[in-house]
Amino acid sequence: MTEVEQYVIDRVKSMRNERGISQAKLANLLEVSQGFIGDCENPKYRAKYNLNHINRLAKIFNCSFQDFFPDSPFD
Repeated sequence: MTEVEQYVIDRVKSMRNERGISQAKLANLLEVSQGFIGDCENPKYRAKYNLNHINRLAKIFNCSFQDFFPDSPFD
């Protein structure tokens, strides 16, 4: 898992928790399995969100696509 991939996953989890959305509810809204959300959030697994997921997450969380990415690139 790269730094930027982990950053995106952490951002999604943080936004999910801030809004009180369960993994199951997010999975339903995103039209993926609950296991996929759990696998993304568990560092033991390599599952990650793709750009289409992030676009849909921006709609779900009513935020900008850019809100899921760091302000500057990682080294």
